[in-house]
Order: sequence, then structure tokens, then C-alpha cells
Amino acid sequence: MNEIQNLTERIIDRVNINLREHHFDVGPYVRGIVSPEKYMKFYAFYGLTSRHPVSLSFKNSALAGSYFLGKCQVDFSIVYKTDVRGDELKQKGDVFKFRGFEIPLHDDERIRIQDSIMHKTLVHNFSHDPESPEEFFIVSSVSLHYANIHGAPVEGSFFGPFATVDLTTVHDSVVGAYSYVQTGELMHKRIEPGQVWIASKEDGFDFRYSYSPDVLARYVKVNEGADPSGIFMDFINERKNDFEGAFALAPYDYNQDVPRGASVSNYSVLLGRTSLSENVLVAQRCYLLDAQMGVGANAQENCFVINSKLAGYNVTAHGGKIINADMDRQCFVGFNSFLRGLEQQPLKVGPGCIVMPHTIIDLREPLEIPGGQVVWGHIRDKRDLETNSMSIENLAKIQGEISIGGMRFQGAGGVLVEAFKHRIEHILEANGAFYDGDNNRGHAQDHERVSFNILQPYRDGARAGIYPTTIIQP
Repeated sequence: MNEIQNLTERIIDRVNINLREHHFDVGPYVRGIVSPEKYMKFYAFYGLTSRHPVSLSFKNSALAGSYFLGKCQVDFSIVYKTDVRGDELKQKGDVFKFRGFEIPLHDDERIRIQDSIMHKTLVHNFSHDPESPEEFFIVSSVSLHYANIHGAPVEGSFFGPFATVDLTTVHDSVVGAYSYVQTGELMHKRIEPGQVWIASKEDGFDFRYSYSPDVLARYVKVNEGADPSGIFMDFINERKNDFEGAFALAPYDYNQDVPRGASVSNYSVLLGRTSLSENVLVAQRCYLLDAQMGVGANAQENCFVINSKLAGYNVTAHGGKIINADMDRQCFVGFNSFLRGLEQQPLKVGPGCIVMPHTIIDLREPLEIPGGQVVWGHIRDKRDLETNSMSIENLAKIQGEISIGGMRFQGAGGVLVEAFKHRIEHILEANGAFYDGDNNRGHAQDHERVSFNILQPYRDGARAGIYPTTIIQP
């Protein structure tokens, strides 16, 4: 048994100990999915800019095709084709504000990944845990394909494919396939597949939606010892060969003029009649085909925009997919949402709409969503839209409880609306959507001149596929 297999078995044991109260065994979901030989076929890489000096430290890690930007420390872990973003880490001397508390940082925040396996996961930094503001940790955990760990420190947990934990500290929990959780804390919980749960005890709201098992199985299905299956995986696999050029060792030429203030990752794919406007951000592992990106629009990691128009100041959050759609200005498409209109009659989404995380719009007839709507759930036609949407104005008026179709909301709707508006504005600001040439720089401008450096593993022997111990100080 080689070192990668030894690491894998040790991680399985450690995660299973944390999940013992759930009687959950991660072994069948880990063994057999990635053969040790695959680790020798990829190179890891890290980005370097004057604003993001790196500080990487690897020990017994098998990193495969992972990407790092910003400070990190990896001890004994396996990560696999995972994006670890460290471009919003807090810095020594910053004051972290949390529910009236002001916590000065005594050191720079670091990302620490220990005894964890992540398959094509996005890790976005910035811990919102007031008990560990200097450390963003992922410990004794396993996540499957295209999960998102976004501002969410994690310990002893399992995430199914396309699951998302967002701004939530997670301990000893199981989050099922295509579930989304944003609750601040999640401890010793088991979230069934297809659950969307957004809640805040302090602010007084609770939003929940559940996909039926039959619907969910069409889009993503977990298979022990093998890759997930379903429409989502088919969609990605049909296009993965287009990424081969982007991940060649030489810089990728996507034959695209990049306007002022915009940036396009070398590890993204731009095809066909794609056009970009000022201050657009296209992150790594994105796929754009015949896409029109208006001013300040962004496509975050693992996003697909195909035969679609984004009018401007649009947010397409991590893993979002927009196919055959016309999106008006200032529309938000949440994590891992899947929007697919008809090829000859695109889905039309009016200005200022909020498509909730993990929404599926997969049309069988033409559909136009009016401006100012909140949309969730599974939508295939006009009738579905009636029970899976409401105006932002009406949502803001809710005080108490309401049920619409499979959605249940309790609390103050106005607080939820304001939270979303604030977050969308923050995302646009952080990504540099409002850059004027001098002020309001963001990720799009900071990433314009990023340099990429590669790391390659041992090619033979017991440590084949494992990357050597590496320490890189800023």
C-alpha cells in the first residue's frame, strides 16, 4: 500500500470517529473514486500577486490539481483538484466585528487543512467564527464533487456532491447532496439531500425548501465507490475536455480582448462569440461559450455561462450555471444554481431578481420572470414559477409564517431581504465591479497580473503522487 492509500485510510478513520453518532461511514464514498495513479497526472499550482504574497507549508500532502491563492498550511492532508482561495484573509491588526463585539486580530489569518479529502471542492476563506478569527480550518472532513466550503470552518464533517456550507461553522455533521446550509452554526446535525436552509436566530428568520427525492435523483445521485451521476455531472463531463488547453503548462491563450479593469483566469475557458465589458471577473475553472458579460458582471469559480447575456452588475455565485438565458441588470444567481432555458427561446429574468442558492430552473416551455422577484426550488414552467417565487417587496412585508409550495418561511422577511441586498452589494464591491480607474479596486483588478507557479509530485516509489514538503514564505 503506497503513501496515498495510507493517508486515505487514516483520514477515513478520523472522519468516521467524528461522525460515529450518525453511524455514517465515509469509506464507501472515498475508496475507489480517485485511483492513486491519478495524482501523478496533475500539477498543483498557486497564484502570486503583490497583494497576495503566499506562505505555503506542505507536509505529507497529496495535492493533485489544487489551486492556492494566499496563506495556507496543509498538514497530513489530501486535497484533489480543489481551489483554496486566500484573497480575503484577515490581517494582523484588523478588527473583526461580530454581533456587537470587536475582536482585534493578534496575527494574520491562515487557512489550515488537516486530515481532509476534497474532490473538486471550492474553499473560500475568511472565517466568520468569532472563536477562531485568525484560523480558517478544515479538519478531519470529506467533501465530494463540486461542494462549496464558503467562509465556513469545518471539523469532522462530510459533504455530498454539490453541497454548500456558507458562512457557517460546522462540527461533526453530514450535509447531503445538493444541500445548502447558511445557519451560522451547524453542530452534530444530519442534513438530508436536497435541503436548502437559511436561518439566523439572532435576526429572526428561517427559510427552508426541500427537493423531492425523485427530482433530486434526476440531477445528482450519489454512487458509492464511483463518481456521482445525473444531469449536473453529465453537463460538466460533456465539457471537461475543453479545459485541457487551460491546464497545459504553457499560459492559455483564450483569444479574447480583456477590457479595462477586467480579469480572466488563465485556468478558465472562453469560447465562441464571448464578449466582456469593463470590470468583469471570470474566475478559475469557469466556462463561457457565446456569453455576453456586461459591466461589472462576474462568473465565480466553477461557473458556466453558455449562450446567455448578463446585462451588468450580475453575480453568478460559485458553481452557478446559466444556459440559454437573458439576465437583466443586478441579478443574483446563488451557489450551484442551474438555469437552463430553451435554445431558441431563452429564459428571461428581469432586473434585480434574486435566484436563491441551489435553485433549478430547467425549462420545458418559454418563461419570463418579472423584475424584483425572489425565486427558489424546481421550476420547469409558468405554473411552477407561481409556487416557487414571490416579489422581494412582498417577502419584506412578512412577519410570522408563510408556506408557498415546498417553501416554508418563518420570521421577519425584511431582515432576510436586507441581508441579501447587503451581501450582493458586498460581492460586487469585493470583485471590483465599481472600479473607476482609480478607486474601488477589487478582485478583478488585483488578479489582472497574477503569476502562476506549479508544483509537481514524485513520479515513482512509495511516495508517487505525493508532493514534497514545501515551505514558501512571503
